[in-house]
Amino acid sequence: MANITAQMVKELRETTQAGMMDCKKALIEADGDMEKAIAWLREKGLAAAAKKASRIAAEGMVAGYVSADAKVGVIVEVNCETDFVAATDKFKDFCAKIARHIAVANPTDVDALMTQPFTDDAAKTITDLVSDATVAIGEKINIRRFARYEAKAGVVETYIHMGGKIGVLIEVNNNKPETFGNEAFKAYYHDLALQIAAARPSFVIKCEVPTDKLDKEKDILRAQALNEGKPEKIVDKMVLGRIEKYYKEVCLVEQPFVKDPEKSIEQYTAEVEKETGAVIAPVRFERFERGEGIEKRQENLADEIAQMQKK
Repeated sequence: MANITAQMVKELRETTQAGMMDCKKALIEADGDMEKAIAWLREKGLAAAAKKASRIAAEGMVAGYVSADAKVGVIVEVNCETDFVAATDKFKDFCAKIARHIAVANPTDVDALMTQPFTDDAAKTITDLVSDATVAIGEKINIRRFARYEAKAGVVETYIHMGGKIGVLIEVNNNKPETFGNEAFKAYYHDLALQIAAARPSFVIKCEVPTDKLDKEKDILRAQALNEGKPEKIVDKMVLGRIEKYYKEVCLVEQPFVKDPEKSIEQYTAEVEKETGAVIAPVRFERFERGEGIEKRQENLADEIAQMQKK
């Protein structure tokens, strides 16, 4: 019997996109013959994922997970090829499993994630799980990115909008743990997650805006004022005023509260601090929008049309 090495298994998996354990079994069955192993996987339907490897997965969803104590939170974008598959329970369940795994296993990045043993079945890696899902669901599945927060002095919250089109993860500090369960505080950090989904801030507070970005914005605003025919002597003052407007667009705490535009998030925070007696502050956030930056290929669109015609 041929000696089946880890390199042989790796090579077969890269060729077929089948699961690691399936590749090892195929090589054993084929006595180390790579071509026979590929044929064995194809016969078993386990190499179907390879046919999907060159396609673009631009649909899918952003899934979220928060631990029971609100200390660990995750959002993860998992892509598939069509919105029909993205709406299925099978795909949603797969995304939920991946989000929970990330919360527990704490991978450093997607590459590290893919090599980890799955927390619910250590016999399989996440790569194996993706390969199995690709075969079972019938479309290319790709874990694109994730964010994981672990709160040290407060809580985390996720918000998933429009069935997974947008996902938000936020961490909020609170110096009085006894108020974590306070209804006003819980409503507050949930509202912040909604705010981020709707208003798309880029930073939490003013000082986070990079100097070069701010200087560039000032240059643009100055040029705009001059082009409007404003006198040179008042242009700098106008730029300062317009920069404040810019802060209200890009900084979370400066933004008008979407549920009550008459007050800012900063003012809303002060109200909750007064009610709870705690010092509260949003710390960081991530906002994922499904498929942003990914271009679909024509054959993906053709598949969607074909599936529509079957309905």
